[in-house]
Parts: sequence; C-alpha cells; structure tokens
Amino acid sequence: MIQTIKMNLDDGEHLALLAKALSSEVRIEILKYLRQKEYNVNELAEAVGIPASSAAAHVKVLEEAGVIKTTLAPGVRGSMKVCSICLDHLYVELRSSINPVQDVEIFKMPVGSYTDYQVGGTCGLCGTKGPIGVEDAPRSFYDPERFEAQILWFQSGYVEYRFPNQSLLKKKLLSMEFSCEICSEDHEYNLEWPSDISLWINGKMAGTFECSSDFGGRRGKLNPDWWPDKNTQYGLLTKWTVKKDGTYLNGKKINQNAIGDYDLIEKEYIAIRLGIEETAQHQGGMNLFGENFGDYGQNLILTMTFE
Repeated sequence: MIQTIKMNLDDGEHLALLAKALSSEVRIEILKYLRQKEYNVNELAEAVGIPASSAAAHVKVLEEAGVIKTTLAPGVRGSMKVCSICLDHLYVELRSSINPVQDVEIFKMPVGSYTDYQVGGTCGLCGTKGPIGVEDAPRSFYDPERFEAQILWFQSGYVEYRFPNQSLLKKKLLSMEFSCEICSEDHEYNLEWPSDISLWINGKMAGTFECSSDFGGRRGKLNPDWWPDKNTQYGLLTKWTVKKDGTYLNGKKINQNAIGDYDLIEKEYIAIRLGIEETAQHQGGMNLFGENFGDYGQNLILTMTFE
C-alpha cells in the first residue's frame, strides 16, 4: 500500500535513515525502476548495471528507511527477494516542538503620540509636509497636529508614551522589546556631539544609550526633499529588551532588572519614557525619528513575546 510520511526535526532517527537512503544516485535509480513495477534483486542489479551483492546492500538501506518493502518469492534455486516501493510522498517540516512557534504581539506608536512631555533648549516637531508649531517653543508640543509628527527633537527633558497591557492579564510574558531610531541633538548636525539617552519603563530606569553623534553629512534615506541638508539626517536603530534574567541594550546585558521588576500589570498601561536624565554626563539632547524620516522606516515599536 502506497503511503505518505510527514516528518519534522523531532523525527531525527527516521529522518537520518531517509536522508541516507536518498543520498545515493544508484538508490534513486533503483527507485525509478520500482515506480514502474516490482523487481527482484538480481533484476535490479542487471537494470542498474551493478553486482547483485551491491544491489542487495542498496535494497537493505532503502528498506530500513521505509521507502521500499521486500517479500520472499519462489525462485529457480530456492527463494528470491522481490522489491516494491511503498512510499509515495514524503513531507519534511523544518520545525521542532523543542522550539515552538511563539506568541508575539507588536505595537507601533507614531512619535507624535506621546502622552506626556517636558522639553527644553532647541526643540521642535516636523511632519512630512513641514514644521509643526513654532521651532524652539516647548508649547508647540501641545499642538493637535503633533500626531502627524515624523521627527521631534529637544536638548533636555523627555517624551512619554503609553502602550496597552491587557494581554499580560491572561498570558505569560517571556520578553519585551522597545525599538526606535534616535540620535543626539545639536542645533544642526554635529558628528562630535555625544548624548546619554535613557529609557524608563513605568518610571524605572531601564538603561542609557550612549549616542556618539547628531548624525548628518549625508541625507537620511527617508527624509522629504524640503528638509535642509544642514539639519540632523538620521539616527541609530536602538533596542532595549527586558527578559527574565535582566535588561539588554542592543543585545548586551546592562542590568539585572527583569520582567517582574517593571510593574507591567499594576497600571492600565505600560509607560515608556525616552529622554535625558538630569544627572547624565553627556547632556546632548535627542532626535527621535518616525517612519518617514531617517534611515529605518519605522515608528516606535513595542514587541511582547509570550509563552
């Protein structure tokens, strides 16, 4: 009876036997003949052009893998082994139950959708069509058009965003990652202008990114044509990740603050604050890029991975 076999990486032993069975051009040639009719070992040897002893060895490998079956039938001198194919389809999925598909939720937040802010120094917002409000006027950050912002900047202070957390009430969180494109902020771009840009989660410091520059000298890949060349052009994609064993910045562990230390379900939301700590060594401000400015084409992204 012809059959179908479905396998994945958990079927290691059988998968290895099948791989061995199909790794020989001679055995593949044997299978081609057996697709037409049944053959005994001597007939296969003659058809393929190999000694009968070699044909018997190949038949044994194919039989052990479950690709063919053999039966004994009367022959001229005693019995002979008759071979027939017994596998019609083979499906292999490159997955394993050891690493199951994880449950992931992704939230994308526009840079102008902050719920709180405090900014000073050179500051402002722009959308794809032009400035929003008045440059260097913190009150412009209240402008209703701020939700259209694709880049914002300030030399001191912070912006804060709120992300939903209802899934945490019914699912177990494995990790949480926040990513954004950022750089330092001088009046114009300045490659020698470092800034310590920090992230807080629900009011608790998660870690500080030491940015080396207010980047420019070439145009950001996504910047609109009207954006001046002398201005900040692009940032660096920066990721803070919280796991069970601590907090990571761009893949490097920076402190022991784990998932349970950020009070993620105590409030009705998760507050993410980006800004410059008052005691930071490098008070170089911050540029924050949306999906239509800079290089990376993304808004603020919060990714939650559940068991």
